Amino acid sequence: MPVTIHAVPEGGLSEAEIARWRAVPVAVAADLARGADQIDPAIRPLNPPGRQPRLFGRAVTALCEPPDFGAVLHAVERIGPGDVLVIAAGGRSETAMIGEIVGGHLRRRGGVGLVCDGAIRDVGVLAGWADLSVFTRAITPRGPASAERGAVNAPVVVGGRLVAAGDLIIGDDDGLVALAPETARDRIGDAEAKLAREAEWEASLAAGRSVRETFGIAAAVGDGA
Repeated sequence: MPVTIHAVPEGGLSEAEIARWRAVPVAVAADLARGADQIDPAIRPLNPPGRQPRLFGRAVTALCEPPDFGAVLHAVERIGPGDVLVIAAGGRSETAMIGEIVGGHLRRRGGVGLVCDGAIRDVGVLAGWADLSVFTRAITPRGPASAERGAVNAPVVVGGRLVAAGDLIIGDDDGLVALAPETARDRIGDAEAKLAREAEWEASLAAGRSVRETFGIAAAVGDGA
């Protein structure tokens, strides 16, 4: 079956709505929904902690049937500035779905991130691009065998999480979350409130208050307090 192209769902996030999430770490976003929006932690940043560029942008999805990567080629042509290519390859690691050449084209088109639930290659080059944040489940030197099948911008399952075109993808050293537009709108107030609480906790501890005072917890049995 040839590659099929799906329309991006209506009701996507505006630039102003997206901007409010830029200061929110993945850990805070994941805590709000008890991990319901989290993508499998086995899909890891390509760079070691402290060197991974933050990932932040709207999803363009590619549903692949490894070793075929046709959907990736068509999806990259639909990437715009600030977009994230999300490749659903069923977690398969035997063939890479993207590497230096197509990844470079993604970058030239303004793409800011890549999430692959499968394998990638040419990681020495990809890891050196500070303006492209890469997350992947696996790495392999073997490339794809055909470019004939798949789907672009269809809803996909990536790391156990349903991701649709236009969803907000956030990634950092701790992992990944995917937020549907309605979820992002509903939870941004809670996220900002949690950031404010965390700032208050840090200030309280720095001022010399105890953990009990700061977090409002009861005394433990036998602690003498």
